[in-house]
Amino acid sequence: MSRGKVSVPLDLPQPCSLSDGNRVLTKQESAYEALRAAILEKRLPAGSQLPSTRTLALRWSLSRGTVETVFDRLRSEGYVTRVSGSGTRVSAVVPDLFIRAPQVRAALQAREQQTPAEPPPALETAVRVGQPFVARLADPALFPIRVWSRAVVKAMAEASAQLLCSPDPGGMLALREQIADYLAKYRGIRCKPDDLIVTTGIRHSLDLVARSLVMQGDKVCIEDPGYLSAKRIFSMAGARLVYIPVLEDGIDDGALRRHCDARLLYVTPAHQSPLGVTLSVSRRLALLDWASRTDAWVVEDDYDSEFNYNSAPLAALKALDRNDRVIYCGSFNKTLFAGLRVGFMLVPRALRNRLLATLQTTGRSVGVTEQAALAEYMRSGAFVRYLRSARQAYQERRDVLLACLAEQAPGGYSVSGQHAGLHFVLELPAGSDESDFCRRASAIGLALQPVSEFCQEVRRPAAVMIGFTALSLSQIRFSGRQLGQLLAGQAALLASGSGDLDSGCRAAMEGFQRFGV
Repeated sequence: MSRGKVSVPLDLPQPCSLSDGNRVLTKQESAYEALRAAILEKRLPAGSQLPSTRTLALRWSLSRGTVETVFDRLRSEGYVTRVSGSGTRVSAVVPDLFIRAPQVRAALQAREQQTPAEPPPALETAVRVGQPFVARLADPALFPIRVWSRAVVKAMAEASAQLLCSPDPGGMLALREQIADYLAKYRGIRCKPDDLIVTTGIRHSLDLVARSLVMQGDKVCIEDPGYLSAKRIFSMAGARLVYIPVLEDGIDDGALRRHCDARLLYVTPAHQSPLGVTLSVSRRLALLDWASRTDAWVVEDDYDSEFNYNSAPLAALKALDRNDRVIYCGSFNKTLFAGLRVGFMLVPRALRNRLLATLQTTGRSVGVTEQAALAEYMRSGAFVRYLRSARQAYQERRDVLLACLAEQAPGGYSVSGQHAGLHFVLELPAGSDESDFCRRASAIGLALQPVSEFCQEVRRPAAVMIGFTALSLSQIRFSGRQLGQLLAGQAALLASGSGDLDSGCRAAMEGFQRFGV
């Protein structure tokens, strides 16, 4: 029998250096794991006295210092108590019980398996770089990382401690100054830096508006078809949504005039989402007149107006706003790269304090590093230079894609919204089934999103969105020919009147083989 006041329990195993699958345990770790396991498995019950460090050291062929270290660790973690003159005893309640007992965890897991999980809400879009044709976002391959890195280094080198520790709740002044200058030069909007609030993007701006201005039951008008995230955000705020149809030249102001009690209107006038049409000047003026007469607010989402390919864009709706009723929202995530997470709002003076209060309550969302870097990037002229080069690249990609479609499918379809933005709408041959067309596109590696997914009450001819900006030219040529052949097969199918979907698929596949796709 080894010396000591307390004998070593016979079922207390002697630890040894073993591998746990990821690492080789040291003698100290082995001893710790052996004692902890004995406590948890109640081989050393609560209140029982542990053998002395001298006894364990002799029994396990360890140094006494190693065992002392193990005891100290067990004490610090709450497994044992050490009292001078009374030895070391197992705690009455071991700490693992406060984390989660194994039987409780097993019961919860069993309950989760029995209860079917609710499916997550459908996402509006699965936009992705390099995926035809849901690539309707800025191409990160075009972004000049080195130029941006220099802007980051310069901005942070010049940043003061006050700037880093006490940022303005409305956003960094230097960035708001650059945004105000850009809006005046390129969007026809005269404003002051104090009129701007920096956000993480369009959805953050909409959320601030919804939290600040919309009460339960307030009527909010939105476009139909329209931006699904806007619908969800205003719905979550308790709004009573009214869907206003979108016509060939923008939202139907005649239908809007029937809602004089609306609290707010949300529109995408520059390049309507998803149809891509531009709100005409006459409808813009009618919309502003409606807002003024009904004391309503208008949220202008100007998400991709920087990319116009045929002519200069119309001045923003905000530029025509003489009564300060428009809340203008912009985003650098759509122009530079999606992960930047910087946007802004140009807000009426009457709303600024209310929106800032909401922003401060929910927490500042944009870091000073990103703001300082973006301010320097804009100040140096790099932002405008990048927009010019990106616009040229996107226009070339659009032209190549349209040429591929025209070559492979000479007729039976039409496009709209191709004059600007990151996507256009492809209207399928009359009589087409959107779902079936998208299913057959998916079978050959093309991801298409039906326009009907964006519709609430209106019914439109079969059409799909075509995002092209985040695709390379080689991807566009290859996938454009595939899409063109699929269109040709669809037209042949409808012309035959056979209703045989497989014949359309065969026609498309024959076309792929003929053109070497």
